[in-house]
Amino acid sequence: MNGAHFAFTDRWGGVSAVPYEELNLGGAVGDDPDAVRTNRELAAKSLGLDPDRVVWMNQVHGADVAVVTAPWGDRPVPEVDATVTAERGLALAVLTADCTPVLLADPVAGIAGAAHAGRPGMVAGVVPAAVRAMIELGAEPSRIVARTGPAVCGRCYEVPETMRAEVAAVEPAAHAETSWGTPAVDVTAAVHTQLQRLGVRDRKRSPACTLESEDHFSYRRDRTTGRLAGYVWLD
Repeated sequence: MNGAHFAFTDRWGGVSAVPYEELNLGGAVGDDPDAVRTNRELAAKSLGLDPDRVVWMNQVHGADVAVVTAPWGDRPVPEVDATVTAERGLALAVLTADCTPVLLADPVAGIAGAAHAGRPGMVAGVVPAAVRAMIELGAEPSRIVARTGPAVCGRCYEVPETMRAEVAAVEPAAHAETSWGTPAVDVTAAVHTQLQRLGVRDRKRSPACTLESEDHFSYRRDRTTGRLAGYVWLD
C-alpha cells in the first residue's frame, strides 16, 4: 500500500512447546528464550524483514510513546505502549493476546506507529498519543492508514458492570454486551472511534476474536499462553 506494510501473526509455524505452541513471540511469558528468539527470526524472515531491524516494546498498559530512530541494540527496551518512527525499513512490533494491536502509517510522510491498546491503555489514551507523536514527526491524520489486528471482541470480553461503566464514561463506544447478555467492553470499537475522532479515515479491523479462535493466543481463555505480534513498516 504505497510502501506501507502491515502484518499480524497467528500461533502457527514456530518452535515453542505446549502451552506456548507454536509461534510465541512474547519474551516475558515463561517460554524458552531460545524458542522465542527463533520464532522472532522466523516471523521476521517470513515477512522479508531483518530480525535485527524489528523494534519491540516493554509493554505496561500505559500511554507512553517512544520515538524510535534505530533498534534498541544493547540499550534497555523502554516501558512504553506505543512506538513511532520516521525511519523507512525499520519495523515496529506490538505483542498481544486479547488486547488490540494498532498499526498506523502515513506512507506519504514516511511515518509509522504501533500501539498496544488493552482496556487500560485505551482508557489512558495510548492510541491518540501515538497519533499525536506521528503528527509531530510530520504525519497528517487524513493520510494515516490504520489497521487493528485480532483481539477479544465485545461479545466475549465480559467485565463487571462497574468496570464497563467506568470505561464507557471515558469512551462510550466501548460499551458492549456479551453474546450471553452480560456487561462487556469492546476495546477495538473504542480504538476505531478514537481514530475517527482524530481524523483517521482509512481504518480496518480484523474479524478474528482471539478468545473464539483456536488459531490465536488468548490470555483470557488460556492464561498461560503465547503472544501474537503485529508489525508495521515502510519501504
